[in-house]
Amino acid sequence: MKARWIEETPQAAQDFVAGRRLDEVECIVADIAGVARGKAMPASKFAHQERFYLPNSIFLQTITGDWADNPSGAFTEPDMILTPDFSTATAAPWTADVTLQVIHDVSTQTGEPVPTAPRNVLKRVVDLYREKGWKPIVAPEMEFFLVARNIDPNQPIMPPMGRSGRRAAAKQAYSMSAVDEYGKVIDDIYDFAEAQGFEIDGILQEGGAGQVEINLNHGDPVHLADQIFYFKRLIREAALRHDCFATFMAKPIEGEPGSAMHIHHSVVGIETGRNIFSDEKGHETPAFMHFIAGMQKHLPAAVALLAPYVNSYRRYVPDFAAPINLEWGRDNRTTGLRVPISGPEARRIENRLAGMDCNPYLGLAASLACGYLGLIEQESPRAECLGDAYMSQDELPYNLGDALDLMDESAPMREVLGAEFIAVYQAVKRNEYKEFLQVISPWEREHLLLNV
Repeated sequence: MKARWIEETPQAAQDFVAGRRLDEVECIVADIAGVARGKAMPASKFAHQERFYLPNSIFLQTITGDWADNPSGAFTEPDMILTPDFSTATAAPWTADVTLQVIHDVSTQTGEPVPTAPRNVLKRVVDLYREKGWKPIVAPEMEFFLVARNIDPNQPIMPPMGRSGRRAAAKQAYSMSAVDEYGKVIDDIYDFAEAQGFEIDGILQEGGAGQVEINLNHGDPVHLADQIFYFKRLIREAALRHDCFATFMAKPIEGEPGSAMHIHHSVVGIETGRNIFSDEKGHETPAFMHFIAGMQKHLPAAVALLAPYVNSYRRYVPDFAAPINLEWGRDNRTTGLRVPISGPEARRIENRLAGMDCNPYLGLAASLACGYLGLIEQESPRAECLGDAYMSQDELPYNLGDALDLMDESAPMREVLGAEFIAVYQAVKRNEYKEFLQVISPWEREHLLLNV
């Protein structure tokens, strides 16, 4: 007999379970890194529980599995309340049993949203827009690499073998034959996405060897962040079925371009339903310029969220399809902020800074926060960049430590994203940075061991 709560889930989840016995439900939340944390339980038990519990320490865990010090006091690990958001229920089609995943809302024992939960941080920013009568719309692009299995971290990452028996080649952007080289992985990505009720707007070969881009349709930021959170898992699972890895590292292969999560933004009026970036005659509005100005002014303090690891800063290199500054331009892919060609109703700004290694909830929250501040402050951007922005001066932080310093010094970012979240994020990332600085790299051994 079908559990009553199944009827509250999206149609795709109902179709996945239809005619079969649901075996297991995975109760999950995204941690600071965007890793799925939670617990799996028999569906029969899930059906009789209204809430679940996890310690708040999951938001203090680093990417290495260590724990940062709690900036708010003792490390007592009190439980948080997890409540299922049934609108997020979706299949886990790669499992042997019939399994659903459900993202959970995270609250304190007194009922308030946990301020350090990344999904709550994004909801906080969206609520700020709503209070002003605005609704933000985003459209993310996901880039990632398919790579050969790498079971020894001391060995460099290699492109995967294609169906031709050769390794995937670089510099084949938009090549259909290059995508066909690992077509079986792409087929499984499509199949998994369909089973989960996700609509892919397009898949294409990017410039790196084995590098793929998936575009998603525009929509609500929280809903899109949920999808990216799920997509990262399904893409990894599809790759593993075919003896390769999928990686979302910002720069996994030396000499190849990095992987970005470009974010397209527009804002509509809640009452009018119209894009506030275009006026009645289809011209750009002052609000559009204010949004761009906000991104130019505040993105430096948000880079630590868009580029969250030491590896992330290897992406910001001239002439490698990644920005090195905050210039803006129309249909100019060398700029950090690009205005794509569109009709007035779809006028938008593309933030090209975010890496695919960022937590999707935090990446969207940070980018939207900068635009929101611009709409509130109503300043003007710098003059449009009409040439090659790589010829302009660098203005992004060079490493994670510098980026964290800029974030820590930003009162506006603390106000929009929440002071408690900023403190926890700083603690986690500084712990990771400290661990990285204790590692001696091959470059240091090769060039310094016998020469200095």
